[in-house]
Parts: sequence; C-alpha cells; structure tokens
Amino acid sequence: MIQLTAVDMSIQGNKILQDINLEISTGETMVIIGPSGSGKSTLLRLIVGLLRPTSGEIWINGTEITGLSENELNQIRLRMGMVFQYSALFDSMTVGENVAFGLREHTNLSEEEITKAVRRRLRMVGLFGKENVMPNELSGGMKKRVSLARAIAVNPDIILYDEPTAGLDPIMSSKIDRLISSTKRIMGVTSVVVTHHMSSAFNIADRIAMIYGGRIIEVGTVEEIKQSNNPLVQQFVYGFRTPGTTARRRIQS
Repeated sequence: MIQLTAVDMSIQGNKILQDINLEISTGETMVIIGPSGSGKSTLLRLIVGLLRPTSGEIWINGTEITGLSENELNQIRLRMGMVFQYSALFDSMTVGENVAFGLREHTNLSEEEITKAVRRRLRMVGLFGKENVMPNELSGGMKKRVSLARAIAVNPDIILYDEPTAGLDPIMSSKIDRLISSTKRIMGVTSVVVTHHMSSAFNIADRIAMIYGGRIIEVGTVEEIKQSNNPLVQQFVYGFRTPGTTARRRIQS
C-alpha cells in the first residue's frame, strides 16, 4: 500500500530525513517512534503529499506521487484520512458538520445520505447523538474521536495518525488505542501512527519503525523491538541504554 524508496528530505539546507526505505502492507498498522525532532511528522506529510521529498520515490497503492500535480495529489488524498495531533476541528462547525465536511466537499452524496454516514461514523467512535455539539464543549479525548470520525467518513484506504494520544490521560489513551485497532479490524484500513507513547505502540502495532537522526534505524514486530539489541532502541523503549531483566519485565508487563 505504501512504499518509500531512498527518500531524502531537506528544508533550507537542513537534512530532516535521509535514505528512508520503508514498505507498509495493505491492512497493516505501522507505528513510527523516535525522539522529538527526528522527522516522524515530516514522514507523514511526505506520505500524504503535503511535502515533496528532495529525492527518492513515494508509492501509494501503486502510484508514484512525488511528481504528481496538486490536482492529481488531491485524487490520491481522497483515499486517505488524517487524524491530527490537536484534532484540527473547525471551531465554527458542529460535530456533525465537521464529520460531514469531506463528504460535502468531495462526494455527490445527498444530504440524507451524508446524515446517515455521519451518524454511522459517530456511533463507531462512541459519540452517537453528538451531531449538534460544538467542539468547544468537548473534552480532548472526545475531540480526538471526532477527528477520527471525520477521517473515516470518506471510507479511506489509509489513515495517518499524528500523536493521537498526545495530551490524554492513560484511560482515554487506551480508548483511542482500541478505536485505532477496531477501525483497522472493521474497515481493513492501512494505518500509519506516529507516537511517543510506547504503551500505545505496543498495543496497536503490527510493526514498529524507529527513526533516529532522520534515519530509520530499526523495523520489526513488537516483540522484535522489545528484544532489540540496538542501544538507541533500548534507550527509547526502556529509558535505559542497556536495560536489565527487571526493566524489560516492567515494560512488557
């Protein structure tokens, strides 16, 4: 579904990403981890076509996107949904209007069909009946769920999540994790999730890729990442450069 080949990204002479090679299979949940400033969010923007790489190729469902026009990119983006770190809801619109936005902009559905689709997606994220609520009346966790409902309203093939549990308490973070997993199970979407939270990464990932200094330094399953011998991976996952048995047992539990 997604393939990045020898991707480099520089901004004003600063190298952000270097020699990125990554394949993400259809229906897979790939979690991207790494320190702040390592290039994780830049990677998401490259996948959705908001940035163009300095060099390399990005393939989305068989189409190489780096040379596409903006109109051609928009056609690719119609098959993607994005859940932003700060939800990015339209404050002047109700919850229902936020969820319906993409449907009104990019489909020919009738208002009756849009209303049904909005209700269906809000039910899916546990917010049925909240169509007429304004975003400023919602908690942070509820805003994230509205953002997810908006992302899945157009039945995307790919959903990109930028720090979906940032700023949430552990209970709400677990709810968002379960929503990400259930969305994949119900809709069969391919998911790319950027997160700092290792508990979330371990809960939702099929595979995890770690970026450090603009490079992918390791890719593996949850168990492979937990057992990694790479000291940089160990330090990020466990908080220690050379974790002992106790540290491993604590984070795995």
